Amino acid sequence: MTTPLGDHASPAAAPLVVRTVALDAPDDLLTLLPADAPLAWVRRGDGLVGWGEAVRIDVTGEQRFADAERAWQRLVAHAVVRDEVGLPGTGPVAFGSFAFDDLSAAGGALVVPRVVVGRRDGRSWLTVIEPAGNLGPAPDAELIARHLSALPPVTAPGEVSYTDGSVAAEDWTAVVARGVAAIRAGEVDKVVLARDEVAHTAQPLDVRHALGRLSAHYPTCWTFSVAGLIGATPELLVRSEKGLVTSRVLAGTIRRTGDDEADLARAAILAHSSKDLEEHEYAVSSVAHALAPFCSSTNVPDVPFVLHLPNVLHLASDVTGVLAATESTSLSLAAALHPTAAVCGTPTDAARELIRRIEGMDRGRYAGPVGWLGADGDGEWGIGLRSAELDPTDPHRLRLFAGCGIVAASDPDSELAESRAKLVPMHDALASD
Repeated sequence: MTTPLGDHASPAAAPLVVRTVALDAPDDLLTLLPADAPLAWVRRGDGLVGWGEAVRIDVTGEQRFADAERAWQRLVAHAVVRDEVGLPGTGPVAFGSFAFDDLSAAGGALVVPRVVVGRRDGRSWLTVIEPAGNLGPAPDAELIARHLSALPPVTAPGEVSYTDGSVAAEDWTAVVARGVAAIRAGEVDKVVLARDEVAHTAQPLDVRHALGRLSAHYPTCWTFSVAGLIGATPELLVRSEKGLVTSRVLAGTIRRTGDDEADLARAAILAHSSKDLEEHEYAVSSVAHALAPFCSSTNVPDVPFVLHLPNVLHLASDVTGVLAATESTSLSLAAALHPTAAVCGTPTDAARELIRRIEGMDRGRYAGPVGWLGADGDGEWGIGLRSAELDPTDPHRLRLFAGCGIVAASDPDSELAESRAKLVPMHDALASD
């Protein structure tokens, strides 16, 4: 369903006017964000940030992706667009976040900001999106200057305490053991099991503090903030741009020690680990299989590479393809790919049912698609990993998530240790030093 905010009418009754102009933006796009409901998708200084809500599309259930896409297409079909830049991410843009599970009440949302600032390959721009009956002055650098002058300083969260989430950490090993037993019984080949942890901050959380630290500490990840989900994901579910499709698959993980020489040795261990290579092969195969109906050709690497992150090492593969049909959008591709074996398991349906039965929590939008969509359907969608869900009723409370791929050779205690390593990015994000 479509849910316009405030006094805005439906897209058909109140078409949007979208104006994009070139702009010299600050080097750090995140410095433009307000404290209230910031929108962000940034990696290595490039990306998009936004604020305000011109329109919001809320969806639920199994058809949430299709419902959101239909509403978005109706919206852009009636929009009046003046785009003086013409790059991916200019013109009408919606930021999106969707639940992992069809049955989750978290559903999904596309948020169309009132203001978007973007940067790509050294060029930056400003987009203003307004209802046709509420036009302001043409967008220019003065708008950004006034916005910056009104921003309050970023505040730290102070002392942070952590408590168990839906399943206590010491009990989660039993959940993993049940997953291993199901695999050995032939119920599934692989299952991804997650757990949550609750953080309580002394001061109300200023999301900008967390986003700034994530971007600084994890520059190779996509730092995001959409509809109450924040994080820095290393996994690109799908990028669609001018007929080319890319998906970065991560599966198979080992913790870093902090010693460069030791970590190089651990990377070699990971690259030859039969358990991790098996887990990775399932994930890559699921992505290649899901993309095949949409692409005239695909390229699947023969062997993965090791992706080095500050807290962990991952086996990684970049799967690429050429779209066969121009009507396939980044959101429809994300819907077809979700959930991959990297966040669910294989076979998909059986793994999803096993997760529902033994995991003991609703993931909400953790491990669901998160990213952005343009008017032409191109966009970027990551998987909502290394993330936290803000409590809409308590600014001191967040729910943090981590998950691990389980195969027959998995050891429950080792998987618990891996989950703790995957919680490190959000712990870093909330630190005040």
